Amino acid sequence: MGNLPLVIASGNQGKIREFKKLLEDFPFDLLTQPVGFEIEETGNTFVENARIKAIAVSQDTGNMAIADDSGLSVEALGGAPGIYSSRYASSDKERIQKLLAELKPFPNRKAKFECALCIAIGEKVLIEVSGFCEGLITFSPKGKNGFGYDPIFEVSGLGETFAEMDHEKKKHIGHRGNAFKLLKPELKKLFT
Repeated sequence: MGNLPLVIASGNQGKIREFKKLLEDFPFDLLTQPVGFEIEETGNTFVENARIKAIAVSQDTGNMAIADDSGLSVEALGGAPGIYSSRYASSDKERIQKLLAELKPFPNRKAKFECALCIAIGEKVLIEVSGFCEGLITFSPKGKNGFGYDPIFEVSGLGETFAEMDHEKKKHIGHRGNAFKLLKPELKKLFT
């Protein structure tokens, strides 16, 4: 039997690269969602949005799909940008500038990254998990790796941002890696 096709429900190249690394030990033929495929994220939580994306891509392609919804929640900003993390401004640089400007008056820099993962086939949800990574927002960007808010998110107790870490380290301690640690045993159950 050949590998199972699994569509990554994302157009974000950074996310696609991370998924390919995280899933390399599983018997999947990884595919990307159709070019130009747009999904309206109407959920109120990361879990709901991941589910919406996985189901929509699975129904469109006829294959099993994996989706994530992830973002940054900043305590002093009432959890913002939250589910609107990728829509907070029009580019990574602008999102970072906006967040740092809005956080300026607050001494509390606590934040967390959350990642919800969902695997669906058709309308059926096979697996849903969420992972977290606690940290602080820095006063200015640091590091050249990663994407999104990585340059301003310093992991609690480590003193370095996601953008200062190599991929392996981020994979083990980051929100997507933590969600994937929960996903892995569930995926193994699917194959037994």
